[in-house]
Amino acid sequence: MTRLTGRALRLTVFVGEHDTWHHKPLYSEIVHRAHAAGLAGASVFHGIEGYGASSLIHTSRLLSLSEDLPVAIVIVDTEERVRAFLPQLDELVSEGLVTIDDCEVIRYIGRASKPGESDRKGKKQP
Repeated sequence: MTRLTGRALRLTVFVGEHDTWHHKPLYSEIVHRAHAAGLAGASVFHGIEGYGASSLIHTSRLLSLSEDLPVAIVIVDTEERVRAFLPQLDELVSEGLVTIDDCEVIRYIGRASKPGESDRKGKKQP
């Protein structure tokens, strides 16, 4: 398990929910690559309305015909690890926005598995 406290970077990637990489959702590919790279954590947030460089507003309102809603992937880790991950994003993200912000990690603690629960890889704990 990665230990993380103090100064860190927050990497945020904004893409569309229908953006893909080799027939998989792009956000999923980014999360799986972040996991494989050993980054501390990644979360995907689904937007209900937004616009980007194209200035086309995407919304979830019922009467709207727009469907490609915004998605934000947020990754937090040390500066060294986040910057080492950026070349993979250059490969993956052809349209969207990638930002980096300084942040401070106050608390980073995983959930303890109880006997009989599945761990992160789907294996049952004794």
